[in-house]
Amino acid sequence: MGIIELKDTSLIEELFAGWEETMIWSCLGGVMGRAYADDGEPPKSAQIVLGDFCFFSGEPLEELIRNKPEGRESDFIIMVPRDEAWAAKIEEVWKTQAKKVIRYAIKKHGRGFNKEYLESIVNNLSEPFTMEMIDRNLYHKILAESWSRDLCSLFETYEEYEKMGLGVAVLLDGQVIAGASSYSAYPGGIEIEIDTKSDYRRRGAALACGAKLILECLKRGLYPSWDAQNPGSVALAQKLGYERDYEYTAYEINGY
Repeated sequence: MGIIELKDTSLIEELFAGWEETMIWSCLGGVMGRAYADDGEPPKSAQIVLGDFCFFSGEPLEELIRNKPEGRESDFIIMVPRDEAWAAKIEEVWKTQAKKVIRYAIKKHGRGFNKEYLESIVNNLSEPFTMEMIDRNLYHKILAESWSRDLCSLFETYEEYEKMGLGVAVLLDGQVIAGASSYSAYPGGIEIEIDTKSDYRRRGAALACGAKLILECLKRGLYPSWDAQNPGSVALAQKLGYERDYEYTAYEINGY
């Protein structure tokens, strides 16, 4: 069975229907990401790839699990199966290269956001830290360091980031020490990425820039979606007004 890259993502919309994942919406909405499927009419199996993530739905297919987008340099990816059948197939194909992990979905609604509370968090960021929206200069500073690259790396140019992305950085002596930004964008919102330089963790920087980014999204009519890698990320999200939804299985693949 052949694997094809889809230009018309409407062909796989039904396979991903009901999956509340913004990176899937990014691809189906034509904003960013790449889609693949078997060459059936209509396709029965599909793959969406965006950044370090890849999502599978439909009938499990080994060729899609092994499929690596042309031009992709990274040999690391996080595979997210739609169901247990896909999970079993990923384990069968990748064996010991597949590290099974638990991630945490966060509810996608804005009922928990208290603007006054979020503003108080922003205002409580203590000196000598300062906060700025990510502009051209900060975009390039962020991309220059490995710990912060994911804040902006899916936007190939600053012009692309300025058009579709949004972010906040916490600075110390002009250097970025934390940030909250759009990992990706989808119609109507962004997927939030938050990172802090290791020497400055647990000093309120991540909380403050997260609060600021949520407020900026709300001003613009964007939804600030959050997905948590670990319980610490869940706890940070809850401090900002999000609600935990459910746990799900993913696979970290090295050697992709």
